[in-house]
Amino acid sequence: MNAVRGLLDFIARLVQDHRPDDLVACMDFDWRPGWRVELIPTYKAHRVAEEAPGGEGVDQEEVPDTLSPQVPVIDAVLDAVGIARVGAADHEADDVIGTLADRATGPVDIVTGDRDLFQLVDDGRRARVLYPVKGVGTLLLVDEAALREKYGVDGPGYADLALLRGDPSDGLPGVPGIGEKTAAKLLAAHGDLAGIMAAVDDPASKLTPSQRKRLDEARAYVAVAPKVVRVARDVPLPAFDPALPRRPRDPRALGELEERWGLGGSLRRLLSTLEG
Repeated sequence: MNAVRGLLDFIARLVQDHRPDDLVACMDFDWRPGWRVELIPTYKAHRVAEEAPGGEGVDQEEVPDTLSPQVPVIDAVLDAVGIARVGAADHEADDVIGTLADRATGPVDIVTGDRDLFQLVDDGRRARVLYPVKGVGTLLLVDEAALREKYGVDGPGYADLALLRGDPSDGLPGVPGIGEKTAAKLLAAHGDLAGIMAAVDDPASKLTPSQRKRLDEARAYVAVAPKVVRVARDVPLPAFDPALPRRPRDPRALGELEERWGLGGSLRRLLSTLEG
């Protein structure tokens, strides 16, 4: 149960260091939504297990064999502790995070190791990303200044940059010949993706001949990629209580889980941190 204990330690350190009022674990109810695959068939295609045990036509994500059995235990422990778990049918956890961030009226810290969520960084809405560098002990604070220093873009600009650059880990082809640095320069010169594509049709624009040709040839991809790359922000979510619990919601169930799975010190550290 190393993943379970590791997550409990992660949450305990997170709460200890940042003292949030609310805490929500956002879940993948569909890690490869059909509506995204319909637009870009290669989306996460390389992660699909060769033989899906769920039956023909069901995508099963390849995950380490040691992790899969621990996921239901993680769910049960979070429920017993009282930490909200939220997901949405036909959507990824990123979409849930985007929707919650958009609804928030106060500061939002998005704790994720997924750079795709840099697109949600927004100083005006006080939304930032805490990006684990070496576990929760070293979290890189990503705000607009950090994005501009590293990538030359703001939050929305990061989605356009990722779209143009492509991302092999997500099966996004990008625009051939347009890497990260070129994408950043194009966005700086033309503002956003729409501005770049308008420049393709403008003979007076300063696009190089090769850039114009590559972008023109990628029109079909550019037309659909924004819906795939940009996280949804209007996902219907169930009712839930985001408040950080001070005491376990279900002490009996939690005790049984602790004994059965040997959660020991990790669980006690979390409960002690929550009570403090």
